[in-house]
Amino acid sequence: MTTHKLLLLPGDGIGPEVMAEVEKVIGFLGEAGIAAFETEGDLVGGCAIDAHGVPLTDAALARAEAADAVLLGAVGGPKWANVAYEIRPEAGLLRLRKDLGLFANLRPAICYPALAEASALKRELVEGLDIMIVRELTGGVYFGEPKEITTLADGTKRAVDTQVYTTGEIDRIARVAFDLARKRSGRVASAEKHNVMKSGVLWKEVVTQVHAEYADVALEHVLADNCAMQLVRRPKQYDVLVTDNLFGDVLSDVAAMLTGSLGMLPSASLGAVDAKGSRKALYEPVHGSAPDIAGRDLANPLAMIGSLAMALRYSFGLGEAADLLDGAITDALAGGARTRDIAPEGTRALGTAGMGDAVVAALKARIG
Repeated sequence: MTTHKLLLLPGDGIGPEVMAEVEKVIGFLGEAGIAAFETEGDLVGGCAIDAHGVPLTDAALARAEAADAVLLGAVGGPKWANVAYEIRPEAGLLRLRKDLGLFANLRPAICYPALAEASALKRELVEGLDIMIVRELTGGVYFGEPKEITTLADGTKRAVDTQVYTTGEIDRIARVAFDLARKRSGRVASAEKHNVMKSGVLWKEVVTQVHAEYADVALEHVLADNCAMQLVRRPKQYDVLVTDNLFGDVLSDVAAMLTGSLGMLPSASLGAVDAKGSRKALYEPVHGSAPDIAGRDLANPLAMIGSLAMALRYSFGLGEAADLLDGAITDALAGGARTRDIAPEGTRALGTAGMGDAVVAALKARIG
């Protein structure tokens, strides 16, 4: 059995707690002979600032580059609110994405049957929901230059963020979306703002050009603000949704709440496939560090565990193992396992560790 090298970066807040539950699952998969892993850990975010003065050390980055995949918990919190902008906790995550070339962010929004009532929308709108949001991750307004705050002659200040995209950046993310659609329902919606933004004009133009090579996939263009409305109005009209860095950040959080909780959603950040057929990859839950509940055994670990399932699928080619883990999450929920964020009012909720145990128990039941 091939041994896969995983770098674990728990990070801040609830990150270490949810990562501990992933380690339980990793241990079980190894013991059961399903998948073998060699793991090592390091610091990222605020905890790295405390220890080293920077949110990501060169040594940690080197470990990430050497790993087959990286699992990250969460970064940030009010403790580091006043550090210099250049070394804020989130800068560690941004450096990982940029230096590893992780340009494609996959964020599935799945409404598990047992959680349809936990959604803010009516059951009939979300039951059976399965959307894949494909977000461009290393371009756009988060990385564009100039990015600055300047003081004007009259003493007032001006802030500038620059939205920049090239043909190549749009082309490669569009191909990821079309390739995914071929394995799903064969539908792609591309969201931008070509009516008011030149970057949107180019985005629409390039996506349309790439689509010419994917005649078997249906393509729809949608303005990003209308897309946000449609996600709340009729979310199941979408299957694969491709968009830029800023709009992807916003739309994926909208989609998250359709499923009942941010604590349910994993994500994958993927680089380009190299000559050997492998790619750099980082997997993380969509939720943040949630410092208000950190250390209290209240966090939902399912997004973190689901991120491991995505690693099995996209980095290690272990589709059957990924299906097994996804099925165990479904079984645990169907059996009534709930953390506080998804528990109906008045019902007993499991803690973080209890939910991790429920998934491992469901795994054991599935393999007999």
